[in-house]
Amino acid sequence: MQPSPSFDDRDGFIWYNGKMLPWRDAKVHVLNHGLHYASCVFEGERVYNKKVFKLNEHTERLHHSAELLGFTIPYSVADLNRITNEIIAKNAIENGYVRPFAWRGSEMMAVSAQKTSIHVAIAAWSWPSYFSNEAKERGLKLQISKWARPAPNTAPTASKAAGLYMICTLSKHAAEQAGYEDALMLDYRGLIAEATGANMFLVINGELHTPTPDCFLNGITRNTIIDLAKKRGIKVVERHIKPEELAQTQEVFICGTAAEVTPIGSIENYTFTVGPVTKQLMQDYSELVRK
Repeated sequence: MQPSPSFDDRDGFIWYNGKMLPWRDAKVHVLNHGLHYASCVFEGERVYNKKVFKLNEHTERLHHSAELLGFTIPYSVADLNRITNEIIAKNAIENGYVRPFAWRGSEMMAVSAQKTSIHVAIAAWSWPSYFSNEAKERGLKLQISKWARPAPNTAPTASKAAGLYMICTLSKHAAEQAGYEDALMLDYRGLIAEATGANMFLVINGELHTPTPDCFLNGITRNTIIDLAKKRGIKVVERHIKPEELAQTQEVFICGTAAEVTPIGSIENYTFTVGPVTKQLMQDYSELVRK
């Protein structure tokens, strides 16, 4: 199997500040504020059968994330939706991934960035499942990270901001180096929060329990799963969940745009089955996104 090409060396096109550029020509200056001070927001969107699932919700969240970081995206939701569909068609994406993002420019090089311009780009590429089919069948192995999700008064935790993912990268790297596939992140109180890039659900005695998203992203896929579960008559409980409750949990799965719905087989010494609730919601989600 040939390795995928580097993300800076591919064929195709990227929309960048109003222009459709050849992929390799989409460049930024090294002194941009987003790189140095993390003033950057982004989205991750899945393309199924040439169409983004819940595109408008993703674009609205991109705008909201920018507002939480104190800047305004200079393109409307409707404009970005239209451009997203154009870039999917231009790159001939049947099933894949879209990454819209916005960041502060290079006019100022300091913590203050009041006079920086706002840049926006959208890339799209073909992309298979985030986790392998084999991993999904047996369930992922998770390590509990030493890094915690921050309190909402220490960071804009309701935004999909690049800076909030630094501890996700650290957590996932540590997990992979220890032989795991991902990490469970607790929050600043020591409660269950999420995986490094996906929300989490526990099946306890037939009920679906999920952490209250009061210090991490309330995912679009998360809310989709809650709706699907309720349509199935599955009771959904949003609450604070202690790690020791994993001992009384039968099934665990994570969900997100990239992860879709992926079962968890173990979290360190806790083990779980890939059970009927997880399998049903995996099927329901797969059918929904491909309608």
